[in-house]
Amino acid sequence: MIRWNTSLIRQYGGPGPRYTSYPPATSFHADISEEDFWLALDEGNVARRPLSLYMHIPFCDSVCYYCACNRIVTANKARGAEYLQLLKREIKRKATRVDKRRPVTQMHWGGGTPTFLDDGQLTELVYDLARHFNLRDDERSDYAIEIDPRTVDQSRLGLLRGLGFNRVSLGVQDLDPRVQKAVNRVQPYELIRDTMAWSRDFGFRSINTDLIYGLPWQSESSLARTLERLLPLRPDRISLYNYAHLPSRFKVQRQIQEQALPGPEEKLGMLTRAGKMLQEQGYRYIGMDHFALENDSLSVAQENGLLHRNFQGYTLHGDADLLGLGVSAISQLGNLYAQNHKTLDDWGHDLSQRRLPIEKGFILNRDDQIRRALIIQLLCDLSVDMSVFSETWGIHFPDYFADAMAEWVTFEARGLVAVEKDRLQITDSGRLVSRALVMPFDRYTPQQQQARFSRII
Repeated sequence: MIRWNTSLIRQYGGPGPRYTSYPPATSFHADISEEDFWLALDEGNVARRPLSLYMHIPFCDSVCYYCACNRIVTANKARGAEYLQLLKREIKRKATRVDKRRPVTQMHWGGGTPTFLDDGQLTELVYDLARHFNLRDDERSDYAIEIDPRTVDQSRLGLLRGLGFNRVSLGVQDLDPRVQKAVNRVQPYELIRDTMAWSRDFGFRSINTDLIYGLPWQSESSLARTLERLLPLRPDRISLYNYAHLPSRFKVQRQIQEQALPGPEEKLGMLTRAGKMLQEQGYRYIGMDHFALENDSLSVAQENGLLHRNFQGYTLHGDADLLGLGVSAISQLGNLYAQNHKTLDDWGHDLSQRRLPIEKGFILNRDDQIRRALIIQLLCDLSVDMSVFSETWGIHFPDYFADAMAEWVTFEARGLVAVEKDRLQITDSGRLVSRALVMPFDRYTPQQQQARFSRII
């Protein structure tokens, strides 16, 4: 059972990367070529690594005032049709170099709101993917789609299940009507309840719900009431995100009344109370923002040392190359990261010129690979055998990471980590601030750059 220690969170909950990649995306640069991309894709073909597909659908029918995602708010459904044609062009171009024997073991559609597309467009896109990639229909594949409950009904959920999706992620955020109105996302509890029930009826094997703490008019007691209503529905996974109010970066957040926002201590109270409630109701704390039922595949994977982390968050498919498709999507192919252009105009222009729509990326050198492996293992497994790690990478761990280990002496004195013989271990207390504990191993995020990141807690 994790101890929700507020004093430790105050001390170590400052800004830091989320480590969905290492180096973090803030280190990406423009010096990435098409040749780099194709070479990395070809190397994955030779290694016969499976594939994970990420599809970015940027459109939303209405704006949520808290949003920091790359999205386009429009009521014009014709824009979805135009986007779909460009997306199919990118799919075809990238798929031409993919060995068709490589199975797609994971797929995730995010946005924006993927269910902005109508039934015909959703079907057309899935069929196009099936023509170009080796999609599977078995229990080993995880095909997920993010849905706005306001954009689906029972028949749409049935269609999505029939198209092969077996996981859904619902944006709930909060169930308090006053909070919902303040962030321009009004969706009654009954809508969430019915959407989850229909998903179960159609055989979706996992339901994730997103919650946010720190929203306007939210309080510790109001968030607790949201959980009291949501938890009896037994979502398999719950993501509990910290709202970062950055109106200078995200103009839509200027619609939020700052005087309505809870203060730091109130937010800390929300987090600790919510964390305790989730654990008491049988949810395992996976790490960072994520909780899962004890029998969920994420919990089982973490217990068995099989958990991984990439741009889709915690995942069971660490052996897969991630191929990003759509505006702003990121690919991770072996030791290469490549991010598509973030604007529709730039992305579409490159595709119309038969170019890959790459804006920036990163190629890892050997030191990057070593540090990535260590950071991911600590965040997922919570421990590392230094002897095994040294042998795997051909280094002497204490010398290679001497500066970081000096910082871990302080962490150990606070009870956040344990260093015993050849093993590094993040303790139950340290798990709450695991991002801060792995930052000493990160050579790209010095102290002066931390302001570029959101708070850890």
